[in-house]
This record gives sequence, structure tokens and C-alpha cells, in this order.
Amino acid sequence: MTSTFPPRRLLAVAAALALIGGQVDAKSGHPKPKSSLDGSEEACPLGSFHCAPRPYNFAICRPNALLEFYDPTLDKSPDLRDTSPTKLHQARTVDSSDQTVYHFEGDVKMSRADEQLQADTVDYNSDTTDYDARGHVRYQESSQLMAGSHMRGNSTAKRGIADNVRYQMLDSRGNGVAEQGQMFDAMHSRYSVATYSTCDVGHHVWEFHAKSITTNKDTGVGVARNATMWVGKVPFIYLPYMSFPLDKRRKSGFLFPLVGNTSRSGLELSTPYYFNIAPNYDATLDPRIYSSRGEMLAGEFRYLIPNSENQLNSSGQLNFEYVPNDHGKSDGLADTSGQNRYLIDFTDNTALWQSWRFTTSINRASDSSYVYDYGNALSNTQVYELASSAAIVGGGKWWNVAIGGTSYQNMNPFATDASLPYDELPYATLNLNVPISRWLEFGMDNEIGDFRKTGYVDGARADFYPYLQADFGSSAWFVRPKVAYRYTSYQLQDGYQNYGYTGVLPTGYATPFTDKSPSRALPIVSLDSGLIFDRSTSFFGNSYTQTLEPRIYYLYVPYRNQNNLPLFNTNLMSFDYWQLFSPNQFSGADRQMNANNLTGALTTRFLDENGVEKFSASFGQIRYFTPQKVQLPSSPDTVSPMTNWAGSDYVVQLDLQLSDAWRVNTTYQWSPNTHTTDVASFELQRRLGTDGILNFSYHYRRGLLEQYSASVVYPVSDRWRLIGSWTYAEPIKGVVSPLRGTVEALAGIEYDSCCVTLRLVDRNYVNQSYYGFGPVPANDSLRDNAVMFEVVFKGLGSSGGQIDPLLHRDILGYQ
Repeated sequence: MTSTFPPRRLLAVAAALALIGGQVDAKSGHPKPKSSLDGSEEACPLGSFHCAPRPYNFAICRPNALLEFYDPTLDKSPDLRDTSPTKLHQARTVDSSDQTVYHFEGDVKMSRADEQLQADTVDYNSDTTDYDARGHVRYQESSQLMAGSHMRGNSTAKRGIADNVRYQMLDSRGNGVAEQGQMFDAMHSRYSVATYSTCDVGHHVWEFHAKSITTNKDTGVGVARNATMWVGKVPFIYLPYMSFPLDKRRKSGFLFPLVGNTSRSGLELSTPYYFNIAPNYDATLDPRIYSSRGEMLAGEFRYLIPNSENQLNSSGQLNFEYVPNDHGKSDGLADTSGQNRYLIDFTDNTALWQSWRFTTSINRASDSSYVYDYGNALSNTQVYELASSAAIVGGGKWWNVAIGGTSYQNMNPFATDASLPYDELPYATLNLNVPISRWLEFGMDNEIGDFRKTGYVDGARADFYPYLQADFGSSAWFVRPKVAYRYTSYQLQDGYQNYGYTGVLPTGYATPFTDKSPSRALPIVSLDSGLIFDRSTSFFGNSYTQTLEPRIYYLYVPYRNQNNLPLFNTNLMSFDYWQLFSPNQFSGADRQMNANNLTGALTTRFLDENGVEKFSASFGQIRYFTPQKVQLPSSPDTVSPMTNWAGSDYVVQLDLQLSDAWRVNTTYQWSPNTHTTDVASFELQRRLGTDGILNFSYHYRRGLLEQYSASVVYPVSDRWRLIGSWTYAEPIKGVVSPLRGTVEALAGIEYDSCCVTLRLVDRNYVNQSYYGFGPVPANDSLRDNAVMFEVVFKGLGSSGGQIDPLLHRDILGYQ
């Protein structure tokens, strides 16, 4: 098997339909919306976190935008030319004195296989296959059309010369005019004093004027020399040499430049160049200029390496950015002015033997301010640390193993390394899932790791978690008992007595770690059971199957005092509906909660005739028979007191999608202990036409955030789309944070035509690197701004595409 990369071509935006209004259509036969007018591509499903780009769609091009003599009935394959005879279909007069040289006159039409020649007058030699066509000459073959005043050549040699040419490439939509066109053979042509564009014939938004244009169908590459690009009637850029694709194959050449402006780096100009090295190698070099910081060289290298059996053996990608001399200002803890700065991102996945592989992910930067200075534009989210890891992984039908290590680099310029997670160098995991019978299985989740962090207690931890579980039931009921045993032990490094939960202890600190080899062992017993009732029902004339699903989950875990165990990678998880059925409220292995709990929950669903869930609602609560004693530290020297609640929050979850145009999700949590709302969320998504979307959401978590968000892709017409998103946060009582008011606002506009796409986006946002890490620098603002402009000339190659990742991130369902 030979592995190749997908073509690096810009995917055109499909045409928009007009805004679809009206009420929700809940009919089961409601057609799914399409992302293209021809219906070939389905629109991104509602609720999708990421939508694939749409393929080229030429529905917005002018209908029948081909040269007027195009014959759609002509054979499309050139393979039969050598064995096919030349046929005369029509001519007003035919003259031949020696039965070898023929003179045809008056609306002459001749063909051979996929070739067709029309002219006022044609002279043809049947022995040599030389021809000479004059007057209103029209030539068609499988890959191109050509019209001119005079054309002569040889059919057998597949060569010819035409004057005063109009041409069109059927595979790439390229077209233009030329003083002369020359075919050297079936695969190579040249046009002299010519124009080239992929716009509609006769309606060129842009075009190249070149001294010569050559086309090579073998390589799929066209080359223009001494070319000037015109946009409308304005010369845009002069290029002594330029290549462009004739089909979908990858090719070397310049990608579209990107122009932008950010508060941190100033005006940005990016001019990437793509190298098509081999079918399984490629690279991109991207020189950039930042007006506030200087020059940068960025790049990307990708590879696919087969083994001796021609199976994929290794794949990887290297991304890098290098700044030789940054002359911008620095707001962080370290001064980076005048420094050489860099960012490296390397990933690799290599087969070793059978089911074993070696995986690598290396992410390093020159300093903690790098991403803050260069990444907070459009296409990047906030990054507070970079993780690097390497591991050997393997697995089989009932087991998997990983042996490796993970380390972190601080990327918050306003925080110290104390904010980082522990490095785990090395670690090993072994997971088993062995079926004993049809209803019984044995499993183990095991992990051993060595945790390191400067200024904090270091040590090794081993966590062994064997279990035995059964699964009884049918389509109407289930009972799933599970018995597990968890043993966790530590071997702390020398000097452990000098540390507490928050790092090195000052002299006389009251609560250091007192045991070098602490451990914890306890059983975990659970019983999960439920019933599933169903009935047929109907609403608004549509038939549904309604289910009623009561569920009971009992969990027992005895209490063990764990106050002397360090916290390497454990945190309290957010409480939600799925926590009702979880054996532990803590992530990681450093804490195992005690429990004598009973969860009761009820779910109902409505399924349409195709089995698609249109509505679901769930309600549940945990009842505690004993206090929750295991807690995380509430301050450097104390552990939070146990909770003595009779029950957890009441949790309600509702999902509704009665049609392909509307979707609603909501969650609500109410505490019977404090009589307050702890969590509330509401999310609404509405499809607008075929390529528009509207999102609205509200999220509330007591004492932490209250936030509103809205985003939209609004198709104004089949060519124009408005793009926007807005996030607003209410101030939280008792919490001092810049996260208030408008956190982020984005506005943009997109124009799409048959041969060009324009995008302009402006983003204003609160720089979250400041959150909770000391005072804000007096000479700086909490807000940053980024403006990006992209021009995509379709059919000339690929786009760097820094705007699309932002829109995918900020607008749910953007496509």
C-alpha cells in the first residue's frame, strides 16, 4: 500500500441559500439540509463540534460557462485516438483530386475519438494526417476547448498551432485568450501573449497577463512567465515566473499570502511557499514579517514512510517558528527583547513490531512569553503550558500497555513554574479486560509513575485497580454488579519532611509529610441496575417510540484517611449528570472518595420511526448514607471538613431536536443543602438556510462564572455571509477578575464567487494570560485586538488558512 498526502488545495465555500424561516417542521420525512446546491454534500449535523470543510462547488458560477461550441456528447476518453478513424460529419463541398488530399469547405465538422474539429475550411491529408483549418476554427478534446482564426497541425503526432486563440481547460476551469496556441503533443501546450483565469468565461474578476503560458498534463502544472496579475482593471503584482495547478494533484508553489494586524505583534505579512517533495513527503516554508517584532521564519515538514511490505510504518510532522532578533516589548516575568526566540512542535507515530508502536509529541518554546506574544491572534486558543511526551504503546484483544514519559513547559509569562502539572518521568500503564464467560469479565487498570516538580515533593506512585464485573440483562432490563480492589502506594524522595501540599515549607510549618512510603488500600463495590419501558405515541401527526428508563446505582467505598498522601495529578471533578454514576469524584489516583451512596435517576426519550433520538430528559440525585470524609486541602495546612449532606444536587438534563434546523440543550443543578442554583446552562442552535448557523448559550456555575455567548454565520445572499460571535460575562460577587463585560467580540464578512473568496475578520478579546497571576502591567491593556484579511484565488493553489481555525472554534457548526 502506497500512502500519499491529500491534495493541499483550498476548498471553496459552497453557495448559500436564502434564509429559511418559519416554524419547526417535525415531520419525519423532513429532508436533511445540504451544504451545496446540487445536494451532493450534507450540511454539518447540528451539535457537531467540528465540521469538515466543504468541497469545491461551482453552483455559484454562471450556468453553461463554457465556450459556446462545447459538445457534451463527445467521448471523454483520449485512449482510443490512435486506433480510431477520422470521420467527416458534415461539409457543404468536398474536393479531392488524388483521394489523398481532401479539401472541405462550409461548416466543416470532423472527429476522432474524443477530438472534434470545426471550421469554415479544412484541408486534410489522409496519408500524413496533416490538417489546415481556416475561419471560425473550433477544437475540442477531453481536457480542453480551443477556438481561433487559423489552426494547422498533424493528428498522428498530436501537434498543432492556432492563431488568435480562445481556450478553456475543462479539468481546472482555467481559460483565457492568446495570440497563438501551440500543442506539442497530447500532454504539452504553450500559449503566447496570453491571459489565464479560473473565473467564468468573459467575466474575469482576476486574470494573469503573461508573455507565455505552458501546460503539462503529465505533472498537472501550468507555468506563466513574465506575468502580471490583474484584479479587475488594476495591475496587482508582477511575477517573472509563476506556476499553478491544472488538476487536484499537489504541486510546489506559493500559497496565498496573509495580511493581518495584532496588538502584540503589529502588522503581519505571511508569504508561505509549498514544496511537493515526493508522494509521501512535503514541506512548507513561511517567511513572515511583524512590524512590532521583526522577521520570522516558520515551516512545516510532513512525512509518511512505508515498511518493506509497503505498509505504513511511520508518519509525522514537524512545525517550527524562529525569530532571530525580537525587538518587541515584553510584559512577562522575563525580558525577551533582543532575544532569539523559537517554537518547535514535532509529532511522530512509528510502528515497531506487530501491535507495538512508538509515539512522540515534542513541544518546546524559547521562553514562557512566546505563545503570548505570537499566538494570541486568530487561530490559537490560550496555552498555559506545552506538553512533551514519548511512549511505547501496544495492545491486543484484551490488553494494552504504555511505557513513556511526559513533561511540561510553562507558557504563562505572568506565572512561575509552580503553576505547572507534575512531570511524569517515566510512567507505565497496563490495562486488562479479559472475558471469563458471556456475562462475567475480569479487568485491571494499573499505573506506575515517577512524579517530579521543582519546589514540591517528588516521588513514585503505583496504583493497582483489579476488578470483577458481571452484566446480566436483556433489551428491557440490566443488572451490573462490580467488585474492585484499589491499592495505591508511594515512595517519596529524601527530604519529603520539608514539603507540604503547596511546596517547600517554611521553618516551623505544622503539617509536613510524615511518611516516606504511605499507602492506601480499599475495596470498591457497586451495583448498577435499570429498566427500559417503551410505548408508541404520536405528536403533531408524527409517530414516536417513547422510553421510560428508571436507573438505580449503589456504591460502597469504606473510608481511609488520605491526608498524608501527596497530590501529584488529582483534582476534584465538576459535578454533572454522569458523576451520579461515577465511583470517584476525584481525577487521578491520589484520592479515592468514601461512599455509601444510592443514586436514583429517570430518563425518557422520544425516538422517531428511524430510531433517531429527537428528545431526551433525565433527572437524578445521589443520597448519602454516610458523610463524605475524603476531601482536598482547603488551605496550605488544613484539609476541608467532611460534608454531611443527605443528598447531592438535583440534576436535570434535557436535549431536544425536533428537526434538522433546531437543537436545544439544557442542564440544571439545584442544591437542596444550600437552596441555591449551582449550575445552569442553555444552548440553542438554529440552522439558517444551507450554510448559515445561529448559536446562543448561557452558562452559570455558582461562584465561578455567569456567561452569555452568541455566534452567527448569516447568509445575506448566495455570495455574501456575515460572521460574528460575542461572549459576555457577568461579574461574580466576591471574585476580582478581568473576566467581566465583553470577554470576546468577533465580526467578519465573507464574499464568495466562482473564482475568488474574500474574508475579513476583526477580533477583540480579553487576554486571559493575566487571569489570577498578579497585577496587570501599568503600561498595558487587558484587551488585545487582531485583524486578518485573506484573499483566495480559486484554482491557484492552497491557502495558509489562519481564519478558518478561529471560526471553527468560536462558531459551533461553522463550515
